[in-house]
Amino acid sequence: MITKFKIINDRLVECEDGNLMFMTDLSDDERRLLTENFLIDEHTLTSSLDPDELARLEVEPQHFAFIIKAPKHHIAADSLIFRVQSIGIFLFLDKMVVVSQDPLTDLLLTKPFNRVTSIKDVFFKVIYSFIAQFYSHLNTINKISDELERKLSQAQENKYLLQLFELEKSLVYYSNAITTNQFLLEKIRFNANKLNITEEERELLEDIIIENNQCLRQAETYSSILASLMDARASIIANNLNVLMKTLNIIMITIMVPTFVVSLFSMNVPLPLSQELHTSFWIILLMCAVAAICFVILWNIRVRRLR
Repeated sequence: MITKFKIINDRLVECEDGNLMFMTDLSDDERRLLTENFLIDEHTLTSSLDPDELARLEVEPQHFAFIIKAPKHHIAADSLIFRVQSIGIFLFLDKMVVVSQDPLTDLLLTKPFNRVTSIKDVFFKVIYSFIAQFYSHLNTINKISDELERKLSQAQENKYLLQLFELEKSLVYYSNAITTNQFLLEKIRFNANKLNITEEERELLEDIIIENNQCLRQAETYSSILASLMDARASIIANNLNVLMKTLNIIMITIMVPTFVVSLFSMNVPLPLSQELHTSFWIILLMCAVAAICFVILWNIRVRRLR
């Protein structure tokens, strides 16, 4: 599917003869249009739709090919895993082609596109919008992790730990994607003369590089905090398990001591005051209670000494 836009009075207007093309769900005819009419390399076109592809810049005779990483639209099937996608941007002298898996037309309605002056201006603002999406998703991940931490403190359930693992995995994806975007932006700055970037566009590029660097620091910070929380939470759960096992062992041993006394007198041994069975029963019961109380006292003394 192809959606075309044109710059009219410093605004993007959708029209049939637009020179700004946003393409999703490429059909065979659209692929042939890009490879035969626009002379876009088939391998580069395929790489621009590969989510595992790294961000890069390629200089072709007729155009510049950019592969940039962006957040993928989150779907319910991914649970709490936030994924990234590769987007291909092919910049010509008089037109620009953007190829993606998810539709990007909603992106053009955001604030940065209220005023655009040139094709390269649109190009840089598209990249800036991807960085803003990363920011938004990182804030969402941070809020979800706070909520999961609260739930985990109230109920020690494995599902909350698994969800935190998914968020940690998402942050690794995002950190890698933002890092490769940083390398791409540095390469664009290095090739500014080849791209005929104006002074105003160069200032916009510098702002984008700063924003992307700050976004990377935020992703790394969230990832570090979440990893530390996971380690601390795992240690707390292990410690709680040890405390629980210790308590159960104390209870079991406390029960075993009077059980041993009762078992001893259940053998063929004379009972105390055997002529009076009721009295013997109470004496043995008292011995069981004394044995249990003595064990608890000795255990408390030992614990206090260890402290």
